[in-house]
Amino acid sequence: MHVSINGIKKRYGKREVLKDITFEASEGECVGIIGRNGCGKSTLLSVLSGVIGADHGEFLIDGKDVIKDEALRHRTVAYVPQGTPVIEELSAYDNLRMWYMPEALDRELKSGFLKILGIDEFLKLTVNKMSVGMKKRLSIGCAINNNPSVLLLDEPTAALDIVCREAVYAYLDAFKKSGGILILATHDTREIEMCDVCKILKEGTLTHYSYEHDVADLLKSI
Repeated sequence: MHVSINGIKKRYGKREVLKDITFEASEGECVGIIGRNGCGKSTLLSVLSGVIGADHGEFLIDGKDVIKDEALRHRTVAYVPQGTPVIEELSAYDNLRMWYMPEALDRELKSGFLKILGIDEFLKLTVNKMSVGMKKRLSIGCAINNNPSVLLLDEPTAALDIVCREAVYAYLDAFKKSGGILILATHDTREIEMCDVCKILKEGTLTHYSYEHDVADLLKSI
């Protein structure tokens, strides 16, 4: 599997937020998108996920443009935004039932990615009684119901405690090892260290970061 993002552009009024964003990723790779708040990281992931439309550009998976092919995008791409888009009045289990077939849900909770995320430990708890970390893990669990090939994540461990962070890190590592492609917007040092490639988004332009320098130098450069 191979991903090519070519010439993505997005403008809001006179402000060009994304200027010809182009990069590639291959099976089992994690690409980190690094930049200051407001630089356009969330906008880029929203465009790639289909939440908002691009003014120009394409998002190819094995040569097929998932921006134009909505059905293919739903089958192959999952998106986890910064928020937690789950239903507050329902339990973790009932939220998951909205996305999974019963057999698949049972399997994932026993030995799959939902088990890695530790969601089996709070299935009966309603969302409005969950910690921020539990909500985040549940939102990831709901997003990956389609067994995606490409996962877009917007600062997935922000504001999480150590236990929750480790659960998310374990999942991301397993997803990569299974051949999935991660595109990750982040400021987190540990998340950056998981990335195979880092790109700096600044003034609407994406530039490659060389790993000849350490993470501290990378964060200073944004």
